[in-house]
Amino acid sequence: MEAWLKSLAVDAEPSMDECVAILGKELEWLHELKHTSQDPEWHGEGDVHVHTGMVLDALYLLLRSEAQHIRGLQRQALILGAVLHDIGKPRRTQQVEIRGVPRIASPKHEEVGRNYLAIKLMSLPLAYEVIWTVLGLVGEHHMPKLLVVKNASKGGYLTLSRRVDTELLYWLEVADMRGRICPDLSKQLGLLEEFKLFADEYDVWGKAYQPRTLDSHIKTETPQAQRYLRAMTIADMQNDQVVQEEECLARHFRHKENYAHLVVLCGPSGAGKSTYVSQHFKHYQLISLDEIREEISGNRSSQKSSGQVMQLAKRRLKVALSQKADVVWDATNLRQDFRKIIVDFGKDYHALVTLVVFSCSETALRSGNANRRYSIPDTVLTQQLSKYQFPVVDEAHEYLVIGEKGVELFAC
Repeated sequence: MEAWLKSLAVDAEPSMDECVAILGKELEWLHELKHTSQDPEWHGEGDVHVHTGMVLDALYLLLRSEAQHIRGLQRQALILGAVLHDIGKPRRTQQVEIRGVPRIASPKHEEVGRNYLAIKLMSLPLAYEVIWTVLGLVGEHHMPKLLVVKNASKGGYLTLSRRVDTELLYWLEVADMRGRICPDLSKQLGLLEEFKLFADEYDVWGKAYQPRTLDSHIKTETPQAQRYLRAMTIADMQNDQVVQEEECLARHFRHKENYAHLVVLCGPSGAGKSTYVSQHFKHYQLISLDEIREEISGNRSSQKSSGQVMQLAKRRLKVALSQKADVVWDATNLRQDFRKIIVDFGKDYHALVTLVVFSCSETALRSGNANRRYSIPDTVLTQQLSKYQFPVVDEAHEYLVIGEKGVELFAC
């Protein structure tokens, strides 16, 4: 496996059948692509397995010509992104009606695929930067054309650039289009060329947005103020709340030196959240849902008083934020809507919000859970993994990915 994966970074061009034979041992959903149909008008080539094979062939042609400058880990990530870009379709494909016409569609298969791979890829011998890139390619491969069709604002492109490498995403989508049989292929490819032009215009072609012009305006500020102003500027620009980065200085000047820091944890049981907090945030106020459950009912795992637990936790969070205290919200936070409630709380109080995502292999998670003082049943951990929604970077002001033994894998 390791040698095969390394070959993708050099010159290997494996067929789809070969990819499934090797990767399918860890990524079981790949075996289901052959049994997943597609709309005959949008995908006249056939099932998802056939389509993915054609995408790979188209990508290899690009890597020998227009995209031959993409090498090393970027090449490895791009090929894996192509193999896995539709891996969520088996779970999302259904009959739908669009403008009165029966269709076969796979709504939100991109998100489902990314969520599945976020845990699964951690078992493979890959650099985390490759895993991160693959997750971005899989989770966002619908976005280039969508941004153009919806006439998206600059903020949409800035946001996308922080989720995924826009150039690699472009090449994936060119291959995705050329790897299908459809009546409007030239139009679809034209949308991708428009995407490329906009990404270049907004200075996010092949790179993540950073508020570069802001530096000269904040160089005399304290490190604490610089951190806050930079984070707020990125958020404001992504949300199109300002046109120029300098406008953010006035918007956030009042809070730049006196703000709460809210740390929101995200990770299944056994990921090492408590250990990491004790090592890095020991002076922060801790709001732990498990501890509040024990306080209320005497049982950390009891779900009978969930509403009461959450209300008490939110009251304590409100007090901490109003006092500009640094606080850690300790829960699994596996669902995006749950995370959003807490993150929005922090934003309402002008806090700097950091999302810390714990990313480990399933084997490491089960081992970590078994060795915890308060372990949960293995079946409950399985349920957690099935519901996991991998966070995107713009859910909070700052974003950290922590691997096994508290090792920092990614920061944004």
